Amino acid sequence: MESTRQAKIARLIQKELSEIFRRQTAKIPGSIVSVSAVRVSPDLSTAKAYLSVFPSGKAQEVIESVNHSAKTIRYELAQIVRHQLRKTPELSFYLDDSLDYIENIDHLLGK
Repeated sequence: MESTRQAKIARLIQKELSEIFRRQTAKIPGSIVSVSAVRVSPDLSTAKAYLSVFPSGKAQEVIESVNHSAKTIRYELAQIVRHQLRKTPELSFYLDDSLDYIENIDHLLGK
């Protein structure tokens, strides 16, 4: 069960990560990265961010690139939330493929 504090921190991190990725992907035309969910551990030391990538063909490449630059992204996030959080959680990024799954189900139901 997620505590109220965990939920508030998760929403804050999701909002700020979305803004960071929006600025970064504005430089790269043809791809969109959005943060679909963030899960924070009970001790607030780690956060798992689930990313949705469009087009989905570039998804694996984008996730590898984001995981490679996770320390830089954490630093950027820490600079933004330094007045709200004492310590910024370690970030790990995962692919959220729920949109592809929904699209596949719709395709199968359409047959």
